[in-house]
Order: sequence, then C-alpha cells, then structure tokens
Amino acid sequence: MKNREIRLMQGNEACVEGALAAGMKFYAGYPITPSTEIAEFCAQRLPLIGGKFIQMEDEIAGMAATIGGSLAGLKSMTATSGPGFSLKQENLGYAALAEVPCVVVDVQRAGPSTGLPTAPSQGDIMQARWGTHGDHPVIALSPTSVRETYDLTIKCFNLAEKYRTPVLLMLDEIVGHMREKIEIPHPEELEIYDRLKPEVGDENFKAYRVEEGQIVPAMAAFGEGFHFHVTGLMHDEFGFPSNDSEVADKLLRRIMNKVSDHIDDIVIYEEEFMEDAEFVVLAYGGTYRSARSAVKQAREQGLKVGLFKAITIWPSPAKQIKELALKVKGILVPELNLGQYAEEVERIVAGKTPVISLGKVNGEAITPNEILDKIREVL
Repeated sequence: MKNREIRLMQGNEACVEGALAAGMKFYAGYPITPSTEIAEFCAQRLPLIGGKFIQMEDEIAGMAATIGGSLAGLKSMTATSGPGFSLKQENLGYAALAEVPCVVVDVQRAGPSTGLPTAPSQGDIMQARWGTHGDHPVIALSPTSVRETYDLTIKCFNLAEKYRTPVLLMLDEIVGHMREKIEIPHPEELEIYDRLKPEVGDENFKAYRVEEGQIVPAMAAFGEGFHFHVTGLMHDEFGFPSNDSEVADKLLRRIMNKVSDHIDDIVIYEEEFMEDAEFVVLAYGGTYRSARSAVKQAREQGLKVGLFKAITIWPSPAKQIKELALKVKGILVPELNLGQYAEEVERIVAGKTPVISLGKVNGEAITPNEILDKIREVL
C-alpha cells in the first residue's frame, strides 16, 4: 500500500477532513469561537468537491438548515460552541423525533452565558444529554487528540446514518485548537456507512415503517419521487401528525430503543494500566492527556492506578463502569466543569465505590500535577 499522507493539522481542521472523508456534502452554521475554523475550512473545501456551504443568520437557522440538507439527501453537519449549542437544542429535538441524521460539533468553551469565549471547558456535557426537552435518543463522542477527532468525526457520521439520529461530537477548545502531526488514512481503509434508502418505485413506502430485520425506517430524500411528511409532532408511519396515545408511545419507545438496544455497537472506550489497578482515573476529551500523564507518574511511584477513557460519553459506558466499581477502591473523574460527568459515574456506581470529582472552571486546563495531587490525597 502506498504511503499515507502526513500533515500537521489542527483539531478543528481534522474534524472537517474527517467529515469530508465520511461523505459530508452540506454544512450550515454560524461562526462562534472556538469552533469558527470548522466553518472556515468547510467554506474552503466543500465547493471544490461539489458540496454546499451556507452561513446562516444565527445558530437556530444553522441547525434548521442542516436538517434540511439531510432531508434533501446530503450528509450534513454544523458546528458551534457555548451559547450557540444552547440555541440549537430545540431543532436538535426536532431532528431526534423526525429521525434526521446529521452531525453537530460542539467545541466547548467556558460558560455559562458568554463566559470565557477563548478558554477551554467541558461544561456542555449534561446539556448534550438533556439540552432539548422530552425523552430523546442521544449519541455523543468526545475525542482526545487531533487524529482521534478525524476518526471520531467519521464515526459520528456512520452512527448518524445507521441510527437515523443527530450525533454530537463534543470537542473542547484544547483539542479543537491543538496542532499535531497525523497520518491521513487512504479512502479504502475507511469504513463508511450510508443511510438505508427505499427501493425506487416502492408503492407501499411508509416514511416511518421499520421493515423486519432493520433498525430504522428507510429514508427517502425530498425530490426522489416518494410522498411523505416530516413533522416535529408525534406521527404515524406515513409521517403525518397523530394524537393517538398508542402511536405516540410506540414511536417514542422505538426511537429510544434503537439506541439503547445497540449499546455494544455504539459505546467506545479504552483502558490502560488496569491489570493490577486498585484505583481508577476516568477521563475524556481534552482532560485525558493530563490524566494519562498523572497515572503514569503515579504508577512510577508505586501507586496501583488505572486509566479509563470514555470516548462515547452518551450513552455512557455504564456496563464497563459498573464492572470497575466492583474491582477498585475509588474512581477519580477530572473534568473542566464542576462534576457533570462525575454525577453520571456516581449514578452508575450506585455506592459500590467512592467517586471523587476534580473540577476546574477558571478557564485553564487541568494539569497532570493537579490530578496526581488528588490521587495522592485520596490514596
């Protein structure tokens, strides 16, 4: 095989390159620090491959246009940060109920409100899960490096297409603006998933009917000759609004179960130094590298500390965390917020082992020494 292309690349740029490799052909959004480079790179690259870029008047419109691009048959993405992610929430709920595949990138910054626009944060973790109203499916991934941003952007598109749902890529300012050397895989090395489409001329087509053996309904694009309706209301198999309680219950349970029934396919995680671990540091996103450095130093000092990296943060790797809780004396969760994911870990652990939160919200990254000091304090 020929040599891979090697490039020095920013995390935000790697996100765009991964999206293009996955087949993205439409981007709609509004510039906001620290995600703006994603829009800039999309504006440069998409027209060169026949794709479409549009800057909308605000983040609400950016999310709406992204949904429209997907309904028209194109793999679609938008990106934002902080207040913009809040503005997208209503339309994220629409996409979840209407089962519109798309990718939403949130390059997190310190908040609330305008906060510290150029400072790193992981303050949108709970908003990613519960930001829009009602019960709704959520898939969210969090990369720790530039190369992982490339790979996980492709994974986000594959999951969105496979499960017909919006998928969130939860970057943070650290990873988004980090520059690293990465190898670009050849196209033939990549696994790309395209949405399930109905057969041309299917006279019995129903926009929201799941055929036997399938996970989601086949998705026709507007303009392909199929007649169907898309709405944010509870709807029947044709897509038309329905007030029938049985229809509503069946629909909502189905869109939740399409994710919850396939956890093993969706959840990604990594473990290190776990063979003899008596204590675990659980980290994700831009905090992971500091955690890994701290764990390595702790082990050099004779402390039996392991490392768990949550890559898919929603749905959380609950099965694996439950297993950890039965083996270790405690779990430390360092994050750039005041314990949002630590609360999820506490919920999962349910008192089986102590969960210690190490939160930081002053706009600076957590250092390895801060994590190491907390490990020593606990042990």
